[in-house]
Amino acid sequence: MASKLFTGDPEKVLVIRDIPNTPITTLNVPFLRFGRIKIGGRATLVKLQTGNVAVFSPVALTAEVKAKVKAMGPIKYIVAPDVEHHLLVDAWAKEFPQAELVGPEGLPEKHAHLKFSHVYTAKVKTDMPVTTEFDQEFSSEYFPMHPNKEIVFFHKPTRTMIEADLLFNLPATEQFSKSGVDAQSGILTKLFGGIMNTRGDMVWQKRFLWYAASKGDRAGFAESAKKIKSSWDVERIIPCHGDVIETGGKSIFDKAMAWFYEKY
Repeated sequence: MASKLFTGDPEKVLVIRDIPNTPITTLNVPFLRFGRIKIGGRATLVKLQTGNVAVFSPVALTAEVKAKVKAMGPIKYIVAPDVEHHLLVDAWAKEFPQAELVGPEGLPEKHAHLKFSHVYTAKVKTDMPVTTEFDQEFSSEYFPMHPNKEIVFFHKPTRTMIEADLLFNLPATEQFSKSGVDAQSGILTKLFGGIMNTRGDMVWQKRFLWYAASKGDRAGFAESAKKIKSSWDVERIIPCHGDVIETGGKSIFDKAMAWFYEKY
């Protein structure tokens, strides 16, 4: 099933990019939501100071990906940051059986044959302990009210936010760059891309966050957003969908969350 969510041969369309002067590598692939909307997909590899590696939102485990991982170091953490970005966890867990699985509540039930070592719940939304080496480098904030149960991570040494579906930055130019397909082609892609981007005042993405993403508990959503605002000095944002925001991440995050700051 997972392979059908990607366009083309993953081996041929994969874009591996090392982010300069950081221990971070992104694995970028084409991805079609509902088989029609071009939003792209991205895994993020982070080499910890201990030498171990964490992968967030795993993508297809191609030969090139395996080679890259082998060059970086042992996979110690496989992180599914929400209940949507988990379809390839099984393949990575099988390939790296020593890795510890991390994800939100509700996800272990989708993978009953796997052991999740660290499960985020609403009881500890901020900086749930994982392990000493992980906690030294990452802060986290859990949004249990989000329909996808989002966990957002902050790599402190590089001031990098890593997130799945909290913010989009379409079009997915890098992710479709080797596919031979225009990342902005198609009426549905144009419509969705017009909403889920970070240009201008982001009014449509603000509306999505307000009316859809936070409708279960807007006060709780605002509380988490404010914690990020006050505690994380974000420079870079790595979303799963759309291009990486290389600089000015804090101002973009604050712009997206402005309504929550104002009303709560």
